[in-house]
Amino acid sequence: MPVTLQDRLAKGLAGVFPENERPRIGVAVSGGGDSMALLDLLRVAGTELAVVSVNHGLRAEAAEEIALVAEYCARFGIGHEVLAWGWDGRGSVQTAARDGRRALISDWAKRRGIGHVALGHTADDQAETVLMRLGRGSGVDGLAAMAPILARDGIVWLRPLLDVRRAELRDHLRQAGLVWADDPSNEDPAYDRIKARRALEVLAPLGVSVERLTRTAEHMARARAALDYAERQLVAEAVTFDAGDVVIALAAFDAAPEELRTRVVARALNWVSGQVYKPRFDALQVALASDKTTALHGCLVIRKAQTLRITREWAAVAGVRCDITAAWDGRWRLDGPGQAGLEIAALGEAGIAECPDWRTTGRPRVSVLASPAVWLGARLVAAPLAGRAEGWTARIRAGRADFF
Repeated sequence: MPVTLQDRLAKGLAGVFPENERPRIGVAVSGGGDSMALLDLLRVAGTELAVVSVNHGLRAEAAEEIALVAEYCARFGIGHEVLAWGWDGRGSVQTAARDGRRALISDWAKRRGIGHVALGHTADDQAETVLMRLGRGSGVDGLAAMAPILARDGIVWLRPLLDVRRAELRDHLRQAGLVWADDPSNEDPAYDRIKARRALEVLAPLGVSVERLTRTAEHMARARAALDYAERQLVAEAVTFDAGDVVIALAAFDAAPEELRTRVVARALNWVSGQVYKPRFDALQVALASDKTTALHGCLVIRKAQTLRITREWAAVAGVRCDITAAWDGRWRLDGPGQAGLEIAALGEAGIAECPDWRTTGRPRVSVLASPAVWLGARLVAAPLAGRAEGWTARIRAGRADFF
């Protein structure tokens, strides 16, 4: 019997849920052909669904496209919600829209108790991603491209159609008599993805096809899994955590292959800084090769005779202030005898001058400078990581379990 799209959808969802259990999942649907087909395939499969659309406010046609989604959901009795996103004019609009969309959908899912959200990415999207990342000189992680299952932001993101071609989904919609919208920006060569799409047509005679590139992504994903396994072993052997810093024992670290050393330090920089994206490869290599303290990714990389320490850079948190009930720098919680007007901010030079016992912590001065302290205006109240607790404690939200 021929393999149907339903069979391939089932394969894409295999292992995601316990046997005989399929909870309600969210589906991100724009009104385009890929996501509309995903929605229909999931509905036909009997999955309980909740649908979300994001209007980025960048194109007048977006409202009409989302209306197609609303019409479909109303027809089949599926809950549908539209979220609005607005660009603040900073940075790349594509990157900002992608990150903003993910944050909105993640918050939406959490509010509704939805743990899984399905996305309509196809084999064509995967191949285009691989080609674009080749052009950027990406390594194994980048060329592994999009994962079929990814846990991030407290949500499990599903891409069950990564082995299905875009044209096959359009055929499904035509056969089902369903309407979809074609985003005009999908023909705009100003976008890298459209350049990659057109380049694939030119490269096809060389065997650089969608199928070959998606196979490359699968190979790279397996290689990444092997590297992750080896990296975990190195972390277990060489890495310790010290009041928000990552300390790496050089005896084990220097004996490891360069790729593993690079991966561990990149992960440590992300863990300390709280950033999602990895540091630039070239800058990371410079920091690893230096015998001096190097500023990178909002952190300081400090090499000593026996250790490599990654600590938060004071300059990166000098202007960060928050109420004592909030998480300072996105990762620290402070508890103690509260009073009105208290704030958390970095200790800094003014604070460390009032902490004569800071050396008893055994931590470098630069680490202590960037540690959280309790302030009442310009007056230091407590510095629990600098030998002046005054009844306050500081705990970091992330631990070893969150390193990966």
